Amino acid sequence: MMEGFTRSEIKTSGARIVTLRGGSGPPVLLMHGNPFTHLSWQKFAPRLAQDFTVVATDLRGYGDSESRPAATTTRAIRSAPWRRTRSR
Repeated sequence: MMEGFTRSEIKTSGARIVTLRGGSGPPVLLMHGNPFTHLSWQKFAPRLAQDFTVVATDLRGYGDSESRPAATTTRAIRSAPWRRTRSR
């Protein structure tokens, strides 16, 4: 965990999302890319927190955040609109 940041969890309808929050001032949301986690911001977030309220999350399925159950993901893929069209 990043020093000076508070960890919290946001329960959504589909998953539990982990966030770290620190600093004060105007808000800044830090979102990582694939395949990283909130820890990719550990060198920058403390400096930003000197002037901003920094919120760094683990996106769904990454780091400490929950992912969708496998059955839900498979069902969503099978019923996706692009699966119903056929190219000729």
